[in-house]
Amino acid sequence: MAKKQIKNKKATQPQNNFKKFIKWFWGLFAGGLLAIVLLFLLASWNVFGKLPTFEELENPESNLATKIISADGQQLGTYYNENRTPIKYEDLPQNLIDALVATEDERYYDHSGIDFRGTARAFAYLGQNGGASTVTQQLSKLLFSNPPKSTIERLIQKVKEYVISTRLERQYTKEEIITMYLNKFGFLYNAIGISSASRIYFNKNVKDLTLEESAVFVAMLKNPRQYNPHREISREKSKRRRDQVFKQMEKNGFLTTAEKDSLQALPMIVRFTPEGHRDGIATYFRENLKKFLADWIEENPKGEDADGNIEYYNIYRDGLTITTTIDSRMQRMAEEAVQKHMPRLQLEFDKQNVKNKTAPFRDIEQHEEDLIFTRAIKSSDRWRKMKAAGKSEGDILKSFDIKTDMSIFSWQGDIDTIMTPRDSIRYYKKFLRTGMMSMVPQTGEVRAWVGGINMSHFQYDHVQTGKRQVGSTFKPFLYATAVDQLHISPCDTLPNTLFSIAAGTHGNTKDWEPKNSDGKYGGMMTMKDALAGSVNTISARLMNEVGPQPIIDLVEKLGVDVENIPPVPSIALGTADLSLYEMVSAYSAFANKGVYIKPQIVSSIADKNGTILYQHVPNPKDVLSEEAAYVTLKLMEGVTEAGSGRRLRTGKSNRADYKNVVTGHPYSFRNPIAGKTGTTQNQSDGWFMGIVPNLVTGVWVGGDDRATHFRTTRYGQGATMALPIWGLYMKDVYSNKDLNVSDGKFEKPKDLSIEVNCEDYKGKGVSDELPDELDM
Repeated sequence: MAKKQIKNKKATQPQNNFKKFIKWFWGLFAGGLLAIVLLFLLASWNVFGKLPTFEELENPESNLATKIISADGQQLGTYYNENRTPIKYEDLPQNLIDALVATEDERYYDHSGIDFRGTARAFAYLGQNGGASTVTQQLSKLLFSNPPKSTIERLIQKVKEYVISTRLERQYTKEEIITMYLNKFGFLYNAIGISSASRIYFNKNVKDLTLEESAVFVAMLKNPRQYNPHREISREKSKRRRDQVFKQMEKNGFLTTAEKDSLQALPMIVRFTPEGHRDGIATYFRENLKKFLADWIEENPKGEDADGNIEYYNIYRDGLTITTTIDSRMQRMAEEAVQKHMPRLQLEFDKQNVKNKTAPFRDIEQHEEDLIFTRAIKSSDRWRKMKAAGKSEGDILKSFDIKTDMSIFSWQGDIDTIMTPRDSIRYYKKFLRTGMMSMVPQTGEVRAWVGGINMSHFQYDHVQTGKRQVGSTFKPFLYATAVDQLHISPCDTLPNTLFSIAAGTHGNTKDWEPKNSDGKYGGMMTMKDALAGSVNTISARLMNEVGPQPIIDLVEKLGVDVENIPPVPSIALGTADLSLYEMVSAYSAFANKGVYIKPQIVSSIADKNGTILYQHVPNPKDVLSEEAAYVTLKLMEGVTEAGSGRRLRTGKSNRADYKNVVTGHPYSFRNPIAGKTGTTQNQSDGWFMGIVPNLVTGVWVGGDDRATHFRTTRYGQGATMALPIWGLYMKDVYSNKDLNVSDGKFEKPKDLSIEVNCEDYKGKGVSDELPDELDM
């Protein structure tokens, strides 16, 4: 009996142990479930920290880039904190949506934010057989601004992502979630959201993406750096990942095997178009545009907030649309003209400086060179930053003689090198700079604006900010004043002999007797020939008749700042420092029948909803008579017919300067062109101003310092330094008939009383003894 009891006891013991195991198992399982539920509850109650809000998702237009649009409808660039332009679901191509779902979330339309099958598979295979994150979870992850610093933080964030995902699914439709995800994802290179990414990587709108392009973006969702199609190091991996997207689309029924194979055989072509503040076209213009916008914002507040504080527009987050007057086609032509000419000019400049011991400077004393370097050092970023950090001047100056890594500009591309900051200053001082502006005279619309040779390395704008001596380009204002006051004809003559304006006359403190640059004198000369040849003796005689003040009054009415122009005769030779912006603006009145219109760079401003906030209205001002403006144009036509601008019309030349630096010659223009070259003392500045009936374009070329210049006038004159840029640009402009730039004659006034046809005109022989009615 006892043996039987012992036997029964042994039999029941395993059963009891199994029951205990089952109890423990279910207890642990239930406890685990409760712990998980509690964990999610705690996360939802913000115990582990506040959950990100949906505010940015619900209002994606709260931090929008401002778009800068050209007159021909192209995007020139953006101002942004985040370069993001949200789009709507209906703007997404179906191929992008299909590729996204097939690759990132096969059961997207079947789950409620969490794919439990995918999660179980990820646990079972430890992530080796595919991840478990849904599109909704990936969107949740994007809401966290800071990455977790530890494994614990990552686990807590993962829990939060689960909570947020379920909330997102309850609050938004599947279509809205896809749209928010693609609007929020960062594709590198300032491409926040699929809209910016489409422009930057493929230079097109989202709706125009092909399937192979959409697949590239879906491939990047896994890791935008590791699978980036632009980076050389990751390009092959990007293509393999793209091809994997096609395989996933085949697996999920979006593609046939034949279609998949065909797509995988395609090369991966990227049209990378960066949108950094210093990338793309019109960089100097976009930077200058900020000044206009700052003034407009100050004068046009949004209104008041709830507390009564004045609110202002913010170009970095309010999503404004700035429609400018720049024509993207003409802007590209202008920049290409600069890129073609300036490297060749620089090559010749460097060649001529090989044996120059003070290169890149000429005609300069040591103390003057020291002053240039001191000025450059104290205006540098290094000086400002070290000064702000409390460093002594001695320590700062020492730092300029310590070699350091840097990337420097060259016309062949940036160069990574090691040099002292002081040596880098000398290196950059050798580069010739340029400015170019093109404007429609009848409307004031600026079509092209090139402020320098490279915005990344040379930020100074030579269109509006920089002011340089204008040389003979100022003479048309003298001639226009003489035409207006004296009614002289281009065919009238004056003696080409030395002429002195005595001290005490017209503000002179001493006798003024300018000499001709070519040293040639004698005979009578027509006004047209005198302007064409920039003959200084004739300018002196005209100045003596009209006086300096009427000329200053004229240019002031033409938009020139005359504060620093003294009323003395020497201004006739262009001693004043003016900006290219002022010169193009003033010249435009000649082509607009004597009517001045201030340059216009913005046509309209609209808010993020498309409401027009600003619309430009031109304000024309009559400055010259139509007759005086037309006669001045006929005078300037002589410059391109027989003067320093005639190389716009001449045929091929074997001269070395033509071959080396008159880039693009021969230009072979046959249409009427009113123009004027300008060359300042020591060849420090070269100018060319060119006018056709509906376009005025000015070009300046020179060094950063006036001591940086060519040795001779042959290379340093405006006809060599600046005119080729104008010629290259206008050839391209005329090649595009859609631009409607006129190659016709200037419109002749109906009641023209001044003779302009010198072939049939005998001339009245303007002399020192002018008739009473001309002696003003």
